[in-house]
Amino acid sequence: MTAHTIIIADDHPLFRGALRQAVGGMDATLDIIEAGDFEAARRAAASHPDADLMLLDLAMPGVSGFSGLMALRAEFASLPIAIISATDDSTTIRRALELGASGFISKSSGIDEIRSGIQSVLEGDIYAPDGYQGGVEQDPDVADLINRLRTLTPQQSRVLGMLGEGLLNKQIAYELGVSEATIKAHVSAILLKLNVDSRTQAVIQLGKINMAMVA
Repeated sequence: MTAHTIIIADDHPLFRGALRQAVGGMDATLDIIEAGDFEAARRAAASHPDADLMLLDLAMPGVSGFSGLMALRAEFASLPIAIISATDDSTTIRRALELGASGFISKSSGIDEIRSGIQSVLEGDIYAPDGYQGGVEQDPDVADLINRLRTLTPQQSRVLGMLGEGLLNKQIAYELGVSEATIKAHVSAILLKLNVDSRTQAVIQLGKINMAMVA
């Protein structure tokens, strides 16, 4: 029987239980690791380098929108990540896939559909809900921004997400366990890569990517 290690990253215990139920019906031996916030998800990925899949909620404590996906994809390039989200419009799905997700599963899906999506990603496919039409980003500015965001390092992606949460450099330095000077250097690099002049503009740019999730 196939053995899989799956990380379930969602801040709602009941939904983590539902995902456990979904994967529990698969014909495989499973090692399930649960994480209730972004830092726990990151630690789980770091401590299980051979994990086969992470199921990641877009709305988790410690991260803003797609920032967590970007940071995890950059840091753990070999770990497939399937987004699990209640926001399942076509724009959100497309942007998640463009930013490196291996699949997108709607939280409104039934257990069988969730299980099917997970199985598809484990088999190496890219999964999207039935009815998703795909297509390309209609806003050329957003398409350019997505390409720029892909150039951020894992730490830069994390810092940008924390800027989006309104944290000051000093607070970010404390959270990440580095010096304030290091954070200032990251912020400068982020501004350069995003072609903006201030941290406020950088947060506005990040908001453009997340806009579909709150519309």
